Amino acid sequence: MDCDVLTLAGLWNSGPQHWQTLWEARHPQLRRVEHRDWNNPGRDEWVAELDAAVGASSGAPILVAHSLGCILAAHWAHSGSPLRAAGAVLVAPSDVEAASYPIDANGFAPVPMTKLPFPCIVVASSDDPFVTRERARAFADAWGARFVEIGAAGHVNADSGHGDWPEGERILLDFCAELRN
Repeated sequence: MDCDVLTLAGLWNSGPQHWQTLWEARHPQLRRVEHRDWNNPGRDEWVAELDAAVGASSGAPILVAHSLGCILAAHWAHSGSPLRAAGAVLVAPSDVEAASYPIDANGFAPVPMTKLPFPCIVVASSDDPFVTRERARAFADAWGARFVEIGAAGHVNADSGHGDWPEGERILLDFCAELRN
């Protein structure tokens, strides 16, 4: 993989069989943005951690986010940081404003609903328990993102059978190639 990539896990981090973890093992240049408290993340602290990781990158990285990590990317993009991302692949963005969200939103609500300052793709499932298809589409439209629906894929994680998730890796590789051209 020829892109500088930062992975943004979601709530509770991505476990050992999650596609983000498996991709990181296969592609050592992918680096996870660590967080102090995966069980009770606070927006401001996590935005600062992401900003530091982007600042430590050799250039503008591509953000590859899952679940709450997508909402983190949107908040960081609107934080006023002078740093920039080259783009983002935002997979299964959680709707922190939904009554079904499993924890307190801790500053992540409301979700920024304005264009992101970099090219992006929102990948969504038609039966994600943490975001409706319509809400995922609304995020994509507001963020100026290309919307890719992958059918009934749950939360696009190991629990929904998306361990290695080669389709997602192909989306990322194609996006990297687009950004290089």
